Amino acid sequence: MNVAAVQLTAEESVEANVERAVSRVRDAAKRGAELVVLPEMWNVGYFAFDAYDDAAEPLDGPTATRLAELADELDIHLHGGSIVERDGDDLYNTSLLFDPAGERIASYRKIHLFGYESEESTILTPGEEVCAVETDLGTVGLTTCYDLRFPELYRQLVERGVELLLVTSAWPAARSDHWHLLTRTRAVENQLFLVAANLTGTNRGVELGGQSVVVDPWGIQRANAGNGDRTVTAEIDRETVEEVRAEFPALHDRRFRGDYTIDE
Repeated sequence: MNVAAVQLTAEESVEANVERAVSRVRDAAKRGAELVVLPEMWNVGYFAFDAYDDAAEPLDGPTATRLAELADELDIHLHGGSIVERDGDDLYNTSLLFDPAGERIASYRKIHLFGYESEESTILTPGEEVCAVETDLGTVGLTTCYDLRFPELYRQLVERGVELLLVTSAWPAARSDHWHLLTRTRAVENQLFLVAANLTGTNRGVELGGQSVVVDPWGIQRANAGNGDRTVTAEIDRETVEEVRAEFPALHDRRFRGDYTIDE
C-alpha cells in the first residue's frame, strides 16, 4: 500500500489553503497514493486562534464536504487532517477520515488540548472518545499532535486492534527532537506503522517543524519530508505488523492492561 503525508504551510486565507491542499492531494493520488494524510488545522492555521470561531464548521460543512468529494473522485482513503468543528456552543479540534467512496468513516476530537504557549485548551473542548476504525487498509487509529506525549492513549488503540496510526499535527520546530523521538517511540512500543503529517512554514510568528514521517513497526523512518511544502510517500504492508508482533512478542508479554479513563 502506498501512503502519502502532505506537508503544508497554512496561510491567512482559508479558501487558498483549501485549494492548495486539494491540489496536493490530487498530486499524491496521481503518484499512486492509496491513503493521503493532511496536517492539523491546515485550513485556518493552528496558531490563528482568533480565527477559530469564524472558521468553525459542522462535520457536514464546506471543508469536510470538499474532502469527501475529493476522496470519492480520486478513489482514495483521505485523512483530512483536522478542522475546527462547531457543535452547538462547543468548538473541537476534529480530524476526519474518508473512504474511497467519500463516506466519512471516522472522526476524532482531540483529547489532549495543548496549553503551553497556546490558546487551544482555553478555546476548544477536549474530546472524550478513542478512535479506532476498521477499514480496507486494516484497523486504523486517529490521534492529533499533542496526543503523542500520552502513551496510555496509544495502548488503548492497540487494545482495539490498531495496526496503522495516523497522526495529524502542527508541531513547532522548537521541539523537533521530541517529534522524532515520540513518533518513533509510538510506532516501536505499539509495533505498528505510523504516518504523521505536520504543518511547515511560519504561522502567526511560530515556526512549524515539518518533518512529516512514515515510521515502521521497528521504529525506522521509511520517509521524512524535511522542511517546506512537500509530500512524502512510502510503501507499507500490514502483514509486516503481524510479522513483527509474532517475531518480537512484546505486546503479548505485557503484564499490565486496563481501560483509558478520561480525567474529569
